Amino acid sequence: MSASQTSPATAATGDDVPTLLVKIFGKDRPGITAGLFDTLAAFAVDVVDIEQVVTRGRITLCALVTAPSGGGPMEGELRATVHSWADSLHLQAEIISGRGDNRPRGTGRSHVTVLGHPLTAESTAAIAARITGTGGNIDRIFRLAKYPVTAVEFAVSGTETESLRTALAMEAAARGVDVAVVAAGLQRRAQRLIVMDVDSTLIQDEVIELFAAHAGCEAEVAEVTAQAMRGELDFEQSLHARVALLAGLDESVVDKVRAEVRLTPGARTLIRTLKRLGYQVGVVSGGFTQVTDDLRERLGLDFASANTLEVVDGRLTGRVTGEIVDRAGKARLLRRFAAEAGVPLAQTVAIGDGANDLDMLNAAGLGVAFNAKPVVREAAHTAVNVPFLDTVLYLLGVTREEVEAANTHE
Repeated sequence: MSASQTSPATAATGDDVPTLLVKIFGKDRPGITAGLFDTLAAFAVDVVDIEQVVTRGRITLCALVTAPSGGGPMEGELRATVHSWADSLHLQAEIISGRGDNRPRGTGRSHVTVLGHPLTAESTAAIAARITGTGGNIDRIFRLAKYPVTAVEFAVSGTETESLRTALAMEAAARGVDVAVVAAGLQRRAQRLIVMDVDSTLIQDEVIELFAAHAGCEAEVAEVTAQAMRGELDFEQSLHARVALLAGLDESVVDKVRAEVRLTPGARTLIRTLKRLGYQVGVVSGGFTQVTDDLRERLGLDFASANTLEVVDGRLTGRVTGEIVDRAGKARLLRRFAAEAGVPLAQTVAIGDGANDLDMLNAAGLGVAFNAKPVVREAAHTAVNVPFLDTVLYLLGVTREEVEAANTHE
């Protein structure tokens, strides 16, 4: 049973009021919930709590109600009537006497989202045990999605979010699942800002390598890019070194590169769903405005910032102009976008894969390492290691059904 508030009438009688837990099990069909409460209505009981779950066509319906006035005889009649109603529908009924409401939930409340592809019983057991080991209690579990990954959410109380996040990060790494821990509260579904990296996050490509392929220096650029993403080279120095190799390219190559860019699977779904939920979405990139401006227009993004390739007399000069978007620059832009959007930094989400995303990931309220390098996975709040960008929605508590509803008319 979930920890719901008691009604004013029940609260007024105190936690010592006699209550009955009525549990119904069996094959689901229309009318079961209405039928149970029609049956209970004859005994003038008050509803304290309700929980209903349908799994593979089987219903589990729990109703916590006040015991009927009149004591034992009326309670006995209620029991007999409920069992008779259940038998008539080939359902099972169980009625447990007790006192008061559900026990109060502990302080410190979090949402724990677990993604598996597949989600095994072994990994689920390990996550649940680790929650208990931190002093937490699992109050509720429900499924967010079954495709393209299995995603379930645990509502946890009794332990602080940060300590729970640390403990579960270690367990997730050991079990090969992705786990996100966020504090419970109204802000979780409030309007937010989501800012993501572009290369190897929003898109499958490294844009500078697409340009390099047209310049005949792809191998050289790819090696420098890999070193920069691993944190082995200063990003700004590596950027200038790679861009210099593009000197002399005709400006027409920009249109060719734009046509070659491949969105990451789930990218359109992620952005479309976020926009329909009232989120604002932006991108920051160590790549180039020649591509990000096009993405902003195509995808309806609210914010976009990147480096700009200098063009003189129709050819790339091998230089960039303006403020460099590097590791520190991405975090700075996240803060700028948040201020412009009127969103507190604690309600922002950042997504990235490389070492130059780390400052941004750590500055955001939730930093998500998406198919990231080890150094990034270890430092981010959470990691997603499946190739579907829309799985980030499950970390925000958005269900697959909500995603499908948001994209029905596309």
